[in-house]
Amino acid sequence: MQAPRSFTAEDVVELHCHGSGLITARLCEACLAAGARLAQPGEFTKRAFLNGRLDLSQAEAVLDTIRAKSEQGLKVAQRHLRGELGREVDRLRLRLLSVLAHVEAGIDFVEEDIAFVERTELLGVLQHTCESIDRMLATAQSGRLLREGARVVITGRPNVGKSSLLNRLLREDRAIVTPVPGTTRDLIEESVTWEGLSITLIDTAGIRRTEDLVETEGIRRTRLAQEDADLILHVLDGQALVGNDPLADQLDGAAARIVVVNKVDVLDASEIPSVLAAAQRLTHDDVLPISTLTGSGIESLKSHIRARLFGGGWEADHGVTVANVRHRTALQQARTALHHAQEAADHGLQPELIAVDLRAAADALGEITGAITSDDVLERIFSEFCIGK
Repeated sequence: MQAPRSFTAEDVVELHCHGSGLITARLCEACLAAGARLAQPGEFTKRAFLNGRLDLSQAEAVLDTIRAKSEQGLKVAQRHLRGELGREVDRLRLRLLSVLAHVEAGIDFVEEDIAFVERTELLGVLQHTCESIDRMLATAQSGRLLREGARVVITGRPNVGKSSLLNRLLREDRAIVTPVPGTTRDLIEESVTWEGLSITLIDTAGIRRTEDLVETEGIRRTRLAQEDADLILHVLDGQALVGNDPLADQLDGAAARIVVVNKVDVLDASEIPSVLAAAQRLTHDDVLPISTLTGSGIESLKSHIRARLFGGGWEADHGVTVANVRHRTALQQARTALHHAQEAADHGLQPELIAVDLRAAADALGEITGAITSDDVLERIFSEFCIGK
């Protein structure tokens, strides 16, 4: 394939052979003997970027496409690969560069007292750009979860039904369930896909006081898992709430949590409202009744999990989505620089100071698409690729 119509925009020869590993190895050996070398990680995509075929956000989207863990995550990666994020970032950057040119022109002709950009126009551009960046940053949490998958940790006292809940959500007997307290002593992780979204469910050791060294280590790992969780399902025993068990109210201050009241199937219908009210008095979080034995309330719980993680009706094809930590950091840097520029303009400071902040914001946006980047950044990005991608 002749340049510039190949993926890398360079002359490319492709050799196709049967899928036998031995035949492929022999072919590679022959190519190496003839003077070829093995590609470096991400080299083809890197060449495409360096030759202008892709911007840097599109190059990263190639890796996101390969690593996509869910249908929705794949949608985000494909939209970035089509250049939607890059075009939006370029639009904002070009707007800032345009107003920067006017500000700098005013600096060059300050003695002639010529205003190349009015203060109200400058503030309007800054405000509109900040709003656009804020909209993109608002998608960062959901975007990260779509790219990496969400971690949902199931916690609670021993024998409240944590392992049974894991099995019910997975629709398989993944965790051992027995009446003996402390059966689960280590983290049990399993991934599941709901409506195109990847979620890792983590069963944990029941939290209680114990002298057992193995169980104590399991409880320590439970607390570490809670710190890394995107959402916590804290399971309570409905029967314990009826009996006013003093241990039933041991709820910590987890930031993202759904409180699940299990074993409602063994309660009288008249007891359920008071049990839920008792649970609600313990927390400001959502409280949901379920039965891991009958499956009652499980579908409602799954809907609540999705809503808490991804904002209910949010979908991957609604607007530009920020799914990459590097992109989010660059947008935050641009937002900070624009805030400084707004303050400088509001207080009537020298245009030189405004120009510095405008340049910083434009440069931060340029880092997303690779208009401005360093060799270190490129090496770090492409080193994550598979050989030859």
